[in-house]
Amino acid sequence: MLKLRPILLAVTLAFSASMVHASSLPNGVVYSANEGDGSISKITLNTGDVKTTQISVIPHNVQIAPDGKTLLAVGTAKAEGGGHGNGHGVDIDSHGDAGLLILDVDQLDKVLKTLPSGDHPAHVVTSPDGRYAYITNADANQLSVVDTQAGKLTAEVATGAYPHGLRLSPDGRELYVANLSDNSVSVIDPKTIKETARISVGQAPVQVAFTKDGKQVYVSLRDENSVAVIDIATRKVINQINVGRGPIQLYAGAGDTMFVANQGSDTKPDNTVSVIDTRNQSVIETVVTGKGAHGVVASGDGKYVFVTNTLDNSVSAIDVGTKKVVATYQVGPNPNGITYRSLP
Repeated sequence: MLKLRPILLAVTLAFSASMVHASSLPNGVVYSANEGDGSISKITLNTGDVKTTQISVIPHNVQIAPDGKTLLAVGTAKAEGGGHGNGHGVDIDSHGDAGLLILDVDQLDKVLKTLPSGDHPAHVVTSPDGRYAYITNADANQLSVVDTQAGKLTAEVATGAYPHGLRLSPDGRELYVANLSDNSVSVIDPKTIKETARISVGQAPVQVAFTKDGKQVYVSLRDENSVAVIDIATRKVINQINVGRGPIQLYAGAGDTMFVANQGSDTKPDNTVSVIDTRNQSVIETVVTGKGAHGVVASGDGKYVFVTNTLDNSVSAIDVGTKKVVATYQVGPNPNGITYRSLP
């Protein structure tokens, strides 16, 4: 299991998304990957309805396909008997039986495809056309490429130690991969599936996020309580910005904002999101969400940001304009990865 996974705490948070809040939120759906019980929660924003569905893997990450018709989930398969506990009361098989699930976005119990993922899958993103899934395999120190149409693993490429979060550049030309135990970021060409650069960034990089213009990459440095800023042109770190304790995921919001979820530690959890102005590269606001702030995603227009609070079993909705939490949703236990789907 991933080393970032916290121990399940018996914490509950009352559902607090009022219809007033729901009516102001975008017409979309948020999905959270719940590692505590191997489920995915689907939040329909215009109604505030939350539906949680058990799946066959312990999902660490979920990703909506570019066409919005399917949901990708990666994780280690649940053991059918015995196995190794994951600290959340769910047995897992940690001997390479892992998977990539392609799910129906409206019926999460409907598995459209079960595909290979490589050992110990952490995060998944897709090519712009959705055909290829790029999956970090933490224990294998590599990136796996899966052809979702052909249903097979087509390539593997070595990265730094313990690759975790990854994102595709806005122009689709490069993949940036955070190597948690290597203190580096791998740059991968998705056409050749080759590592073209490895950039030293700082201690324990967990995830990366591109600015809207694609000119910079922000990297969360969990063990330094900071975010590194990489200049794409030079492939060098040009700044380091102090944020909350134990930053995990981060995502660009509307305008020149970057939202960083600060999880803290198991013994001393944080419950904040640092808002960075990417123009002057400084923190302009700190938003209080829930304990163990972990995953971050933005709505299609960037006007709202959604954060999983892994120790509070909840998802917070933040209005980017006011930088306030406008709704909180109770989801499955230990939500980590999160993704957003726009509705017509």
